[in-house]
Amino acid sequence: MRRNQTLFAQDIVADVRKDFERRREERKPLELQWRLNMNFFNGNQYSEISPVGDIEQYGKQYFWQEREVYNHISSIIETRLSKLNRLKCGVSVRPFSTDDSDVQTAKLSTQIVKALCEENDVSLLLNEASTWSEVTGSCFFKTVWSPDKGKIIGAGKDGKYVREGDVSVSVVPPYEIFPDSITTANVGDCRSIIHAKAYHVDEIKDIWGVEVEGEDVNVFSLDNAQVGGGLGYSASVPNMLESAAHDMCVVIERYTRPTVDKPNGEYAAVAGNKLLHYGDLPYINEYGEQRGFPFTRIICLDKLGCFYGTSIIERLIPLQRAYNAVKNRKHEFINRLAMGVMTVEDGSIDTDNLEEEGLSPGKVLIYRQGANPPRLLETGKVPIDFQYEEERILTEFTTISGVSELSKYSNVFNQLSGKAIGLLVEQDDTRLSIATNSLRMGIKRICEQMLRLYKQFCKTRRMKRFSGDNGDVELAYFNASDLQSDDLVFDNENELTDTLENRRNMVLELAKLGIFNGDNGEISSRNKLKILEILGLGNWESGKDVDEGHRKKAMKENLEFGKIEVQVADYDDHSLHIEEHLKRLLEEKDADMINLIDEHIRNHRIMSAAGLTLGADKGGNDGGIRAIE
Repeated sequence: MRRNQTLFAQDIVADVRKDFERRREERKPLELQWRLNMNFFNGNQYSEISPVGDIEQYGKQYFWQEREVYNHISSIIETRLSKLNRLKCGVSVRPFSTDDSDVQTAKLSTQIVKALCEENDVSLLLNEASTWSEVTGSCFFKTVWSPDKGKIIGAGKDGKYVREGDVSVSVVPPYEIFPDSITTANVGDCRSIIHAKAYHVDEIKDIWGVEVEGEDVNVFSLDNAQVGGGLGYSASVPNMLESAAHDMCVVIERYTRPTVDKPNGEYAAVAGNKLLHYGDLPYINEYGEQRGFPFTRIICLDKLGCFYGTSIIERLIPLQRAYNAVKNRKHEFINRLAMGVMTVEDGSIDTDNLEEEGLSPGKVLIYRQGANPPRLLETGKVPIDFQYEEERILTEFTTISGVSELSKYSNVFNQLSGKAIGLLVEQDDTRLSIATNSLRMGIKRICEQMLRLYKQFCKTRRMKRFSGDNGDVELAYFNASDLQSDDLVFDNENELTDTLENRRNMVLELAKLGIFNGDNGEISSRNKLKILEILGLGNWESGKDVDEGHRKKAMKENLEFGKIEVQVADYDDHSLHIEEHLKRLLEEKDADMINLIDEHIRNHRIMSAAGLTLGADKGGNDGGIRAIE
């Protein structure tokens, strides 16, 4: 039996490694383009893809040649990233129905998702992933269940702490993801996906408990390349190249989608010649409680018929090369104007001295008697065509990248009205719609996977801390049965098209029209709080709003009916409590619960009819109860 298991493990290892090599060869042309994009973004813009399949640098053709880099690509990408970082894609869980229990469950799930995003620093991960996506064209998130996170619940036999586990989200560069075919449209259409990542051998032992032999693994690193400079000086530029990391090993994880033969899918992890793990797909993270891949893809631009996206840098590389060439040829012409080009009759002067020292101010130039003195050639002026070509290329930068001078250079057009400038900004942001929509859907997908992992692994009750509506800290106890819905929706529209300024102007216009006014012609306190939230001022007034506090207390009592005995307090605002309890009563279907809630409402009405209200106690202290005479 043990021999059969060993042979089976060897077959799995051989199959996974063979599959990995095939996918790596298929993707190699894309990797070269990614490396070239990274070089141009970092400033190494005198590099190219060689016929032998590598990134090479091409040097100067003449010693006097100007080869400076005027990097417009980096500023364009930084501008696009600054706009993408404005996205604050909050999501909410949509309840199954309008029942109070479903609504409260959805609110709990929403708070848990937001707390998980904060614990995993999803906002920082989005910035990192956006940079990878803008430079290489695509990036991935990996959402898994980590047993090494969460509260400590005990100690194991080996002396290590045992934790309750929690969700872990990480950024995966496109270099580490290998689909079964690069012509697949997206992650959901793949039959299998390989995640190949280099780990230190000690880390592999800690995670999988298997000892493997270390080896040298090629990783990316930065170095300086002496390819820049000009006449009389040299300059170095950053160069993205491969280097060897020692005592490392590549872990190949292959995730295979469920099939008829394998309804739970297949997961195999291989390092070197050893099988680290083999079994079913570990996570139930698809719709309908199906097992799927833990990966989420975001892209910069769509590449038709390709699994990976494309970067805007690929379109800008020819323009960047042309711009560098125009600027450098222009400066070479200026060098000729400043230093001059001399004609000297053969044998008339000491040419070696003239080459070393040039025509310095006050220099005594001695030439042979009867010979013609040296003279400077007429070089003319810098042709105006250089300026025309430079301006044309800058215009093409704006046309292709979609980043105008208004956002790139913060130029203010005095001859334009504020509304016209607003339209220009809106058009500028529209060019980023593909990247922003991909990022928004990626956030939604990550939150869905978070919630589904909690439903899979939280079998016992656990506590989660999160911020309430008033900014105060709230605690919630729950388990998997309390997280029913995983239908997520966005809290707001795209921030690039629906900005805070637009929302404020719209709300102020509606307020002037009296849309928010009640029957008495005044805005209610509840509507005031909603308006403040829309204006981006938060819910800072609700902490002092008594009505809001009474409503929350009544909603909490709605959840406690049937579990504990709910008493009517003297200080309750009976009208608000009756309103909230009636909502629960109309949705309730159980006869016993209906009678219980009805009796509670009757007690509120009795105390309200008795005329009890907030006032002063017998001792004259504020906050007592008195009857209305």
